[in-house]
Amino acid sequence: MLVGIDEAGRGPVLGPLVIAACGIPEEEYELLIQAGVKDSKDLSPKRREELEAWFFEQTEHKGWVASIVSCTPERIDLAMLDDGLNWLEVRGFSEAINELPCREDAHILADACDVNPQRFTDRISERIEGWPWSNSTMTSEHKADLNHPIVGMASILAKQERDRQIERLRLETGIEVGSGYPGDPKTKAALQHLINQTGIHDEVRWGWATVRRFWQANRKGDLPVRGQQRTKQQRLFK
Repeated sequence: MLVGIDEAGRGPVLGPLVIAACGIPEEEYELLIQAGVKDSKDLSPKRREELEAWFFEQTEHKGWVASIVSCTPERIDLAMLDDGLNWLEVRGFSEAINELPCREDAHILADACDVNPQRFTDRISERIEGWPWSNSTMTSEHKADLNHPIVGMASILAKQERDRQIERLRLETGIEVGSGYPGDPKTKAALQHLINQTGIHDEVRWGWATVRRFWQANRKGDLPVRGQQRTKQQRLFK
């Protein structure tokens, strides 16, 4: 089985980092090419939706597999206070692989976030249950989502899941939150409603520089830190 793995949402200030792994029999790889699978960033929302639906049709009839790991903003913030985003991706990638039903004859290709792709591979493989699997390999590459349709398919699945969660945030809050990326005008405007003196919404990444700058310009006291109680001084500013 050929397995691709990628993420969506590393940079946004709102919403999760989503990691997707997907696997298909190697002899059916040409079907991805024929379907026009490519990196999610190169596809329209409508086309991503169509390809996601098509992929899951194959899971019902051809035994294709997929797994999704969604890292909440809280998990992201705590990782930033600990060992950083690259290590969070290592853990998330290994979790997504561990959720797949295959344990042999798997050739895994990951989109590398680390400047050292081999180091990224080594760190993930150390966390894969029972690794090395029989007749299996793992490789990481920069821009694998651009160069390999199986990783492009994983990027589509990850992007679709993240978009659904952002849409849920919009519906729950009644606020136009945009894409969640700091440069999006709708996202910038949404911060006025999501970052309040008395608290920050759970779907905001509290530790992001965007949030810190917003707080310094628009709120009083020290910026709240995930997992830490506010000080007496901070409470005085409520």
